[in-house]
Amino acid sequence: MRRFLLAAVLAAAATPAFADEPIVLRGMGSFHVGGRVVEVSGKPVKEVVFSPGGVPAKLDPNGLYQVEGMYAQYFLPQNRKGKYPLLMWHGGGLTGVTYETTPDGREGWLNMFVRKGWDVYVSDAVERGRSGFASPDIWQGQPNFLTKAGPFERFRIGDGPGSWNADPAKMKVLPGNQFPVEAYDNFMKQNVPRWTTTDTAIIAAYTALVDKVCPCVLLVHSQAGGFGFKVAQARPDKIKGIVAVEPAVAGDKAQAANLKNIPTLVVYGDYIATDSRWPKMRQIGLDYADAVRAAGGKVDVVNLPDVGIKGNSHMLMMDKNNKAVADLIGDWLARQGLTE
Repeated sequence: MRRFLLAAVLAAAATPAFADEPIVLRGMGSFHVGGRVVEVSGKPVKEVVFSPGGVPAKLDPNGLYQVEGMYAQYFLPQNRKGKYPLLMWHGGGLTGVTYETTPDGREGWLNMFVRKGWDVYVSDAVERGRSGFASPDIWQGQPNFLTKAGPFERFRIGDGPGSWNADPAKMKVLPGNQFPVEAYDNFMKQNVPRWTTTDTAIIAAYTALVDKVCPCVLLVHSQAGGFGFKVAQARPDKIKGIVAVEPAVAGDKAQAANLKNIPTLVVYGDYIATDSRWPKMRQIGLDYADAVRAAGGKVDVVNLPDVGIKGNSHMLMMDKNNKAVADLIGDWLARQGLTE
């Protein structure tokens, strides 16, 4: 790859919320990976006016479609310190924007890990964002959408069901919570529909990304926890480390031995014990960690309040103390010998 320098602060304009030092890159770009071709047949031809006042056109939905490709972008620091690329995979109903910035305009983990010297790849999973989605003729099931109350009450920002309110003064925020609640509307603008029937397609595209880019380190969040563990089980020689940030699901315990040579860190935030769902989801992660350890693997589990990092919601990379969490992860990666 032709080397070149790009000096940029990865915001549209420098603001006090961002670090003052420019980010110097040796390269950046994007690509699509994976996917398949599907043929649709037996559908009636329609006449469509694509724009008001336009000339009608016949639209024949029969034919070949390219579907289930995945969009990825990459940022390569000039002063590289990570031995391998760091792939950031987002959670359900979200896109790679999860890591780009925070709802209140602070630096996201993308910037922070580029500053730490990691080649960072951020993707939009199949069905999300710039990866797009397939038609109902191809995908079974319906997309699911989140109300404004949903993440507030389920992501341990508010104090459970009924804690969200259209009047910010009436919102019941968990005491000491680090999520930037004043920018919650900006967070909701990032939400996109998700399906419950596309896991196979998502995993296939992530596997194609790993085959293209890796060996690498995976940093996965929430729904992507299960995707990351399953891809690592299928490609253990290509994965050099896993950081699972509040994985909502885990891998296949019957294949846990495939991770025995992959150092793994699992990170959990605050307020889990008092939540209605998260104790069970956390136990799923702990049980999988035990299975990996029983097979001879190394899994470190960090409960952030136990190490003095308190108030974190499910969206740790967006919380006001996101740098402290990023530093903890960066230090762990260094201790595993994954940095120069």
